[in-house]
Amino acid sequence: MPGFGKCSYPNMAKALIINPYWDTLGGGERYTATFVRWLLDKKWQVDIFSDRNYSPALSNRFGLDISAAGWKNEKYSPAKSLGLGLLFWVSDGSLPISFSNRTIIHIQFPFRHIGGGSLSNLVKSRFYKFVVNSRFTKSFIDAEFRVDSRIVYPPVDTTVFTPGKKSPYILYVGRFSNLTQNKGQSVLISAFRKISPRIPGWKLILAGGTGVGSPPRVISRLKTEVSDLPVEIITDPDLITLKELYSHAEIFWSAAGFGFDDQTDPKKVEHFGISVAEAMTAGAVPVVIGLGGFREIVDDGKNGYLWHTLDELQSITLDLISHPGKILQLSQSARDKSNIFSVANFRKAFSGLLHQ
Repeated sequence: MPGFGKCSYPNMAKALIINPYWDTLGGGERYTATFVRWLLDKKWQVDIFSDRNYSPALSNRFGLDISAAGWKNEKYSPAKSLGLGLLFWVSDGSLPISFSNRTIIHIQFPFRHIGGGSLSNLVKSRFYKFVVNSRFTKSFIDAEFRVDSRIVYPPVDTTVFTPGKKSPYILYVGRFSNLTQNKGQSVLISAFRKISPRIPGWKLILAGGTGVGSPPRVISRLKTEVSDLPVEIITDPDLITLKELYSHAEIFWSAAGFGFDDQTDPKKVEHFGISVAEAMTAGAVPVVIGLGGFREIVDDGKNGYLWHTLDELQSITLDLISHPGKILQLSQSARDKSNIFSVANFRKAFSGLLHQ
């Protein structure tokens, strides 16, 4: 198995991308698509093995054009890595056999007890680079696979998500599914119900995708829960809609993973939290649960707040709404912090990796 040698970006170097989750159109898919876009800009020849071409959906959801990649309905085999400059493998916990000149294993989930330390994986991991999306994920992956993974935060396009004139609403953006984490929309509805009488004119907006793992009954149940409240549910928003929602939101909420311990059930909480970073870029003040990757994005009391009980969520929100000057100050601090998650920093990190 070849080592992970240096790369000088040869003209039309060949890369193969394996991501088994394209149909979810989640944060990991945005991450992968942003990486593919960078490779294409660097004149790599990129193939993507997938059951179908997801580039139109990725363009609509994330504004990322990777249609120039070769989408192929093929299954991976080690022989197909021969002659590759790069294999980028979004892992479900498994490691491929790769003969590519360099292999990057990208892991979005804090896997535990999946045989990462098996003899086979120990051998393969010596030749591959591991990249994770947060310090939170790294803490589990390094222990599981006995590696020193590199953190490359998911990218936020700071030129797309920009602040506008703020309106009196609280926003949450996240999938309407419980594929891995409990996204906590019902928790937010319950909290908003309690404070709504004290903040007339304010509303809560819940937006997100309805892809894999989002049965219609989930949306139907949520609509029933909010039938008597100033709450709006927006399903499958495109990029233009998301830009508008982030731009005008005063406050951003999240209860993803509420009720779980992020050390004993790490997969049940947000491993990073891209929507929080997007909201901060647009100047919305985050008030999010203090679990998982959220603790890396939000510095409590400096550019937003981390809460642990519903009482805290409610009291923090009421205090913010009653002090507009505090919202303005935290909004600017949130924008400043979000710059570390820029696409430019993402590209710089991967450029460094491929030159090692």
